[in-house]
Order: sequence, then structure tokens, then C-alpha cells
Amino acid sequence: MIDKTVFKDKKAVYYTLGCKLNFSETATIERQLQNAGIRTAKRGEKADICIVNSCAVTQEAEKKCRQAIHKLVRQHPGAYVVVTGCYAQLSAEKLSKEFGVDVVLGVEKKGDILEYLGNLEKHNDGGEWYACPTKDVRNFVPSCSRGDRTRYFLKVQDGCDYFCTYCTIPFARGRSRNPKVEELVAQAQMAAGEGGKEIVITGVNIGDFGKSTGESFVSLVKALDTVEGISRYRISSIEPNLLTDEIIEYVSESRAFMPHFHIPLQAGSDEVLKLMHRRYDTALFATKIAKVKEVMPDAFIGVDVIVGTRGESDELFEQAYNFIKGLDISQLHVFSYSERPGTQALKIDGAVPPAEKHRRSQLLIALSEEKRLAFYERHIGKEAVVLFEKPRTGMPMGGFTENYIRVETASDASLVNRLVRVKLGGFNEDKSALVAEQIIGFVE
Repeated sequence: MIDKTVFKDKKAVYYTLGCKLNFSETATIERQLQNAGIRTAKRGEKADICIVNSCAVTQEAEKKCRQAIHKLVRQHPGAYVVVTGCYAQLSAEKLSKEFGVDVVLGVEKKGDILEYLGNLEKHNDGGEWYACPTKDVRNFVPSCSRGDRTRYFLKVQDGCDYFCTYCTIPFARGRSRNPKVEELVAQAQMAAGEGGKEIVITGVNIGDFGKSTGESFVSLVKALDTVEGISRYRISSIEPNLLTDEIIEYVSESRAFMPHFHIPLQAGSDEVLKLMHRRYDTALFATKIAKVKEVMPDAFIGVDVIVGTRGESDELFEQAYNFIKGLDISQLHVFSYSERPGTQALKIDGAVPPAEKHRRSQLLIALSEEKRLAFYERHIGKEAVVLFEKPRTGMPMGGFTENYIRVETASDASLVNRLVRVKLGGFNEDKSALVAEQIIGFVE
């Protein structure tokens, strides 16, 4: 039994590293603590509780997690420190020994943080840790949260069965699992009831949805499309081999699913894809891009790419660069390969020096910007519908078109969380967005 009287007048801060899924889960944790009477600390306030939701996708992510812990301990002396997330699952005992940490919770316990706050007494002789073997993880921790933005993030799936050679996610989050379609529809309806207009569908391998319930991702998409009040859905990331023509065609004709896809490529050469144990080749990937553009010519397509994996020679990278350059995509998310303990990639010969990883990364980042600017420029002078978000103090108001072009305009409180038709002007000063040349009117 949780004694909520302990939490009276207590304040908490939250620090999240990693993916959109982590941010969604942190927002759910924050809501749980708020419901127990724990207020989120304002900027400059000393907190009684610090929650760190960690990432383990790279060595740098793990380093940032440890740095975040030390910073929070300095900023909030005496605070009760909880660490959860992927790094917590993989290195629970190690993290429990970091200075100031009280409790480390693995993936199975992430949804039960309140139960581990106890009476908020510090563990000065070293923190406790709770992380069961990943193979035993069976629970699904639901999450549909808004956080600081207009958009909601709906977690529809967790874990992964793919075991790509470079990746620790199956070890950090467990096997693929999901709730039922009807449960997710209910969460979307709740978001609509709170005034939500847009939902981003998140997960680790969302195209694998249905494995634990006998359903399918396309059935989920069709069911969510019927939820009244939600005007927009975005599919955060879906494996190319799971992005079926049926899904693409349904999105092109749907009421609320946006012409916006994020499709991980990871490597642009077939040889490296085989080394990674990816489940497709470049020909299949190119076919998926062509299919999207055939039925949605103005669709925004984001693509993940990893550079410098073991076995990626100069020649293979050049092949990858030329393949990616020829794709009709809108933006790249570029990652440098990071060696992960316990992964099969460590058995592959041909390590790439850090300086070469950096060079390749910079080449692809430049290519990404070239493609994004070209995509934005094609829309200058056109009309588009933008969902505007609450601006930061002193900053322009921003939002996104249906096909994920960022748009800025002068701050106007009446536009927040509203679908607004605008005429797109030219670029803003740093070319990160187009400027709304004219506000035409509300769509709803």
C-alpha cells in the first residue's frame, strides 16, 4: 500500500534521454506522480525527487545518462534519485553505485515507480536495483502522453524480436508485445477528450504490432482512424519489410493519417545490410519509397542511417551514399556506429576508425540538409494546414503541415492547438522552417 501522505508538497524533476518512446513514457510517469500529489518542479526550484529515463543505444547515450545523474544530484542536493529505462535494464547494478542514486528500475518495473519511492529516505550506502532477466519481461506498460507539446504520443508496442547485430534493444526492452486494438482506441479517445488534435504512434517495432494479440498493424491504423476529435496521426517509425502496400494505400486515402513516414534504412549497401541481419535489401527499400511517392507525391519521408559499422569499407560506404542520394526522401537521421557489449557485431572484422565515421556522418548530414531544403522549397507559395504549438517565451510560434514541414509565424495565443490554413512563404533566418506568409483561416 502506497502512503501518499509522504508525497505531500513534494516536487519532482524529470530527465529523458533517447527516443520518442522514452519521452512518452516519461510523460506517463510524470502524470502518475502528479496524481499521487507530487508537483513538477518549476525552473530554478529544488526538487525532492529526480527521475532519469535512460537510453543505451550508444556509449555516448550511457555517458550522458551518468552525467545527467551527477548534474541532478548537484542541482538538487538530498533529492531521491530514480533511474529507469534501457541503460537501467542493461546495467542496473552498475548504475545503482553511481553517487546519489537510490533506486534503479529495469523495464519490468518502469510503470511501478511510485511503489519504489518508499518514504523518500536516501540510500546513502548505495542504491537498490530491480531488473529481472529480459527473457522474463512480459508486461506492457501503457503510455499516451502529451508532455510539453501539442502532440500526444501513443505507445502501441514494446520490445523487438529482430536481434540485429548492432542493437541492444531486445536485451533492454525484451521481446515484441502489445496491447489490444480496443485498449489503444480507448486511449486515443481519452486524448481527444483532453483536447488533443494529433497523435504520434510510437513503439520499438510498431509494424510488428499484433504478435501478442493476434491482430495487425493495419487493423490498428483503421481503428484509430475512426476516433472522433483526433485530426492527425503520424507513424513514428516502421521497418520497410513491414510497411505493406495495404498500409501505404490506406494512409493515402485515410481521414487522419498524415502523408509522413519514417523508415529505417540503416545501411545503403546490401552487403552491410546482411552483416547487420536486417530483413530487407536496398531493392525492397527503394520499392517502398517509390510506392509512397506514387500515391502521395508530397509525402515527407525521413530515413535512419548508421555509418561506420564494422565491415563497412570505403567502397561500401560510397555505394550507400550514392544509393541514398538517388532516393526521393526528405531527411536523414544519421548515427555513428557505437560498439555495444554483447552484440554480434563485435564478431565482424573491419572496424572503422572514429575519424572516418565522423567524415561519413558529415557527408550524410550535408546530403540530408540538401534534401530537406529542396523538399521545403517545392512548397513555397502553396497553401497548407498547420497545427500550431505553444511557443516558448520570446520565440516565434511554430507548427507542422500535414507533410511535416515546420512553419513559423508571429506568436498568437489564439492559434495554439488549432488547425490553421496558411500560405507558405520563404525560409526563416536559419532555414529551419518556412514562414507563414498569410494566415488564411481556421480549418475547424
